Amino acid sequence: MSPERVPLCLDLLPALRGEDTTKSFFQELVNILLSYVCKSFRRSSKVLDFHHPHQLREGLEGFSLELPDQPENLEQLLVDCRDTLKYGVKTGTVRAVDCFAENVPKMYYRFTYEVSPVFILMEEILLRKMQEIVGWSEEEGDGVFCPGGTMSNLYSVLLARYHFFPEVKTKGMTALPRLILFTSAHSHYSVKKSAAVLGIGSDNVVVVKCNDRGKMITAELESSIITAKDQGCVPFYVNATAGTTVYGAFDPLNAIADICESHGLWLHVDVFTLYSALIGSYMQVYLNYVYYRAWSVTWNPHKMMGAPLQCSAILVKKRGLLKDCNQMCAEYLFQTDKHYDTSYDTGDKTIQCGRHVDVFKLWLMWKAKGSEGFESQVNKCLENAEHLFDKLKQRPDFELVFKSEPEHSNVCFWYIPPSLRNMSPGPERNRRLHEVAPKIKAKMMEQGMAMIGYQPLGDKVNFFRCVFSNPATQTEDVDYLLEEIASLGHDICIRTETDL
Repeated sequence: MSPERVPLCLDLLPALRGEDTTKSFFQELVNILLSYVCKSFRRSSKVLDFHHPHQLREGLEGFSLELPDQPENLEQLLVDCRDTLKYGVKTGTVRAVDCFAENVPKMYYRFTYEVSPVFILMEEILLRKMQEIVGWSEEEGDGVFCPGGTMSNLYSVLLARYHFFPEVKTKGMTALPRLILFTSAHSHYSVKKSAAVLGIGSDNVVVVKCNDRGKMITAELESSIITAKDQGCVPFYVNATAGTTVYGAFDPLNAIADICESHGLWLHVDVFTLYSALIGSYMQVYLNYVYYRAWSVTWNPHKMMGAPLQCSAILVKKRGLLKDCNQMCAEYLFQTDKHYDTSYDTGDKTIQCGRHVDVFKLWLMWKAKGSEGFESQVNKCLENAEHLFDKLKQRPDFELVFKSEPEHSNVCFWYIPPSLRNMSPGPERNRRLHEVAPKIKAKMMEQGMAMIGYQPLGDKVNFFRCVFSNPATQTEDVDYLLEEIASLGHDICIRTETDL
């Protein structure tokens, strides 16, 4: 008789009959937290069970920080949670009177190893794993976790500017020529926002035209760079997008990398939307020959990897650049005569210094799912996108925004109500169709049984944008969504201009 199988993460909800396992697991977590809080207020409790970085890195009493390919069972996950608390600093203890302590237990600040030993090592291990997936060598790579993809993209512009013009750190923008950066018309708005925040100016962001599929046109990029140089400006940075916000399109990254190398420009690859999980086997063709050429990469685990907001990382190819750019050597934090390896005092390479512990949720998820679990999760979302695309092609009451198969998990489409199906293409049909998606969305929100976004883009009137990021979604849910849209939109009648 084989021993009873120990439950895994896959046995939790939304797994079939997963309610009891989920309830039991969460109750054990609550018990761990209650025990920790109660112990923190005992004067006999130690503030810290100190170990040097190499000791924690190598593992203590079964506590391993390394990221597995296969998922750990639920019992081991509970042990991981206990050990995380055990080897961390108990900031809520009454004798934690350093500058970081408060009168309640807290695990939010990470700036030095003495304050946050476990989480700093977790960040190091996660970043190394992510850099390995991107394709950088062991001698390359640095990074930090950031409060969202917008901040990660801002870091990329900040670092690129410092790399080419280190004097900006002390002398400011007045010591620099007019800088120009480039991004596609379908890129995320955070690139322009970064230029504004950093004093470069949004007018100095050149928006490069895209083709009908939403990909940057490389000939336009090359031409824009040459034009900027002819005008006496200094191009320094190109943002390429892997999985655009709306279409889920991939810029031609290899060709863009060639142009950046030719002109000596910083190449940033923004996977801000949708392509956060670079480990999906569906998309390995993009990974195998592109990302290692980037100077920096934004990776957002709070997208398709499913990490709770916020969880984003900026990966930087040049090691030490983050520290050189941001270091201020505050003596009340970053003393050089501490008794441990102070290279683990990583706070001085960030803008914020103190940061929320976003690494823990991703680290624990990686333990629970393993690399293979994340891959399966991403691939499930891509399968759902393919299913929706195939369904839409077969239905006369829907129309795809573009006929080619989705490159990622975005599917864009219109619902065509009966009142518009026999109209010829033209301005009047477009005007009416523009009103359809908002009306359906309003009904959908009032009914409360489904949710989908819509938007216009360029000359395209309002269309639905379905983005799959929840691996619990099944094909039956996709089919339900289509039927719900058709039901809510069937009787919509848009008035003609003469009726207005």
